[in-house]
Amino acid sequence: IMVHSTLALSLLLIAVSSNLAMAIKKEKRAPQTLSRGWGDEITWVQTYEEGLYQAKKSNKPLMVIHHLEDCQYCQALKKAFAENEEIQEMAQNNFIMLNLMHETTDKNLSPDGQYVPRIMFVDPSLTVRADITGRYSNRLYTYEPQDIPFLIENMKKALRLIQTEL
Repeated sequence: IMVHSTLALSLLLIAVSSNLAMAIKKEKRAPQTLSRGWGDEITWVQTYEEGLYQAKKSNKPLMVIHHLEDCQYCQALKKAFAENEEIQEMAQNNFIMLNLMHETTDKNLSPDGQYVPRIMFVDPSLTVRADITGRYSNRLYTYEPQDIPFLIENMKKALRLIQTEL
């Protein structure tokens, strides 16, 4: 009987540890699925609601990227965004990050239409910053790969506005 229970126990331990290993692996892989190619080192929130909650709690601005898989402009921007060290570093440390492939119910996130790619900032007081815009008057919140320096400036602006206003 003793041999039998030892065997059962060791089988149980093997089962538990392999499940644990799988859970740990899953944990490590989770951000990749949420990153959708925008930056695997960044911690991404899953929903707009979670983003708002985290922004308020951490006193960091929320950066919302609207995009679609089959949009060539989104793909080009994503590549430039993911390859830019300064953006990746700021996104990791100073922002709550969310990328969405669907529209939110918050109409404040589409003040001039529901186009992609679209990047908007929401400050920790949960105000959508309609004053942080890109370079194009017809699509205020769109950016192209060559606008990366401009996006970096806007990220810095989003951070500055928190310090000065709250």
